[in-house]
Amino acid sequence: MLPALHARCAPHQGAEVEPRTITFDVEGHVATITLNRPESLNSFNDDMAAEMVWAWETVRETDDVHVVVLQANGERAFCTGADIKGGAKWFRKANVWNTFDPGVSLGPKFHHKVWKPVVVAVHGMCAGGGMYFVNEADIVVCSDDAEFFDAHANAGIVAALEPIGMLARGVPLGDALRWALMGTEERVTAATALRLGLVTEVVPRAELRPRVRAIADSIAARDPKAIQGTVRAIWESLDMTHSMALQNGIAYTNIGNDYSRPFTRVNRPPEYR
Repeated sequence: MLPALHARCAPHQGAEVEPRTITFDVEGHVATITLNRPESLNSFNDDMAAEMVWAWETVRETDDVHVVVLQANGERAFCTGADIKGGAKWFRKANVWNTFDPGVSLGPKFHHKVWKPVVVAVHGMCAGGGMYFVNEADIVVCSDDAEFFDAHANAGIVAALEPIGMLARGVPLGDALRWALMGTEERVTAATALRLGLVTEVVPRAELRPRVRAIADSIAARDPKAIQGTVRAIWESLDMTHSMALQNGIAYTNIGNDYSRPFTRVNRPPEYR
């Protein structure tokens, strides 16, 4: 089953076609999604949105996929948000009340319910809507040349959804506001992103993909049901009171842990960060 996953998808008017704006490959138990519009700084358009919907649904429904790596091709950018000139219109409707959050299509968690860990590799520019991918990631690693900023303010456009997602990740209020209000004139460096909690590790550019792959392989070797229960409990807790989150957590602990069998523990040499 897995070899066919990277071959074809069916996001375009129900017809099975080759993905045009992403690549999708599976090796072992790790699926790798690569944003592949480097000529447009990996900005997303309608095609990419449709293909990301297919990718997240495929990951969710394929039990042999345990972990996802999300990365991008090209030298300059991870993702620079919506390609307005190039046709990012799928979320905008003639009836404004039918317009929806682009993150519904692009992000793995809140709509697609992908509880498999998503490890994101950010290099170069990550701007505006590129934060949809970061905000719903489980682990984010960036290269030392990464820079985070938002161009909404420059164009006189309200920036709300991306900074709200940053707040949910624990970015301090003042820093989320500063990111949204300062436009392209101020950019968050990799070191600052680490300090703010946007990323958990910074590595040299040449080491980014190998490092992210090593993290994914390590997690993929563990019990996938236990991992998914952990991820789901933690993400769902963000919308709950503390006491409700604990009750939800103990329910998942009882559902996901089979106490009738001995637990097999696998220990590997530790790494320190």
